[in-house]
Amino acid sequence: MAFTTLITADQLRAAGAGPVIIDASFDLADTSAGEASWREGHVPGSLYLHLDRDLCGPKTGRNGRHPLPERAAFAATLGRCGITPRTQVVTLDRQGGMYAARLWWMLRWMGHAEVAVLDGGVAAWTAAGGALTAAPAAAVTTAANYPERASLARTVTAEALLARLGRAPLLDARAGERFRGEVEPLDNAAGHIPGALNRFFNDNLDPVTGRFKTPAQLRVEFAPLIGAQGAVSVVHQCGSGVTACHNLLAMEHAGLAGSLLYPGSWSEWSADPSRPVAQGA
Repeated sequence: MAFTTLITADQLRAAGAGPVIIDASFDLADTSAGEASWREGHVPGSLYLHLDRDLCGPKTGRNGRHPLPERAAFAATLGRCGITPRTQVVTLDRQGGMYAARLWWMLRWMGHAEVAVLDGGVAAWTAAGGALTAAPAAAVTTAANYPERASLARTVTAEALLARLGRAPLLDARAGERFRGEVEPLDNAAGHIPGALNRFFNDNLDPVTGRFKTPAQLRVEFAPLIGAQGAVSVVHQCGSGVTACHNLLAMEHAGLAGSLLYPGSWSEWSADPSRPVAQGA
C-alpha cells in the first residue's frame, strides 16, 4: 500500500524498515534547533534535511526567503538519501507538519507520489510507543540522482499571479495578525496580496490531538474559501512558500486535489515595491 498524503504512527511502525524517513524539523528563530533536536533523539533510521541548506536554493533578495532549489540540485539531495522512484518516503517534524509538508510537496514537485507526512510528527510516534534514538543514522546506500520526471505539483509565478488577481481563490497560510498587516517580523512590508483569503495552516490540525482533522471536516472548512471554481483554481501562499504546503496537504487529504503553490509567497511579493499590497481583513 502506497501512502501519498498522511501516514499514522501505527502504520509507520508496521511498515518496518521499508520507507525512507526524513526529519525536516526546523525553527525560523534558531536555524540550528531542528537539527539539534534530531541529534538528541529521532525516529530510528530517520535522516535529517535542513530547510535552508537542503530544501532551498540561493537567495537573491528578490526571490523570497526560501526559494526552491534547482531541480537538479534537489535530485542529488534525494539520491544522497537513497530515494529512488520506487521508494516510499515519510516526512516528519516537531512543528505540526509545517516543514514536513514542504518536503512532501517538494517530492511531489519532483514527480514522486509515494510520500506521506507522519500525522502528529515525533509526538505521535512516541505516543504510539515508538522509541527515539540519539544514535547516528546508519550509512545510506546512495542512489543515483533522482531521475527527471513530470511534476505532480503545480506552481505559479509572481507575474502570473499578478495577472490573475481577483479571478481565482488565493489562500494565505500565515497567522491572522501577519495577514492583516498588524505585525511583520520577517519580510519587507506588512500586509497581504490583494484579494487573498486567510487560512492559517494551524487550523488544519485538531487542537487536542495535534493531528490533521478528518477529510470531511477539512472539506467543510475549505469549501467557502474555494468557492465554485474548485480546487484546481486555488493558489496557496504564505510567508515564504513553506506553510502554504500545509494547506495544500490538507486539501489533498480532504480529496481536494490539484491546487497551485506560489513558491516565492509574501517574501518575494513584498520585495518588489511596485506590486500591490493590502492590509486588514
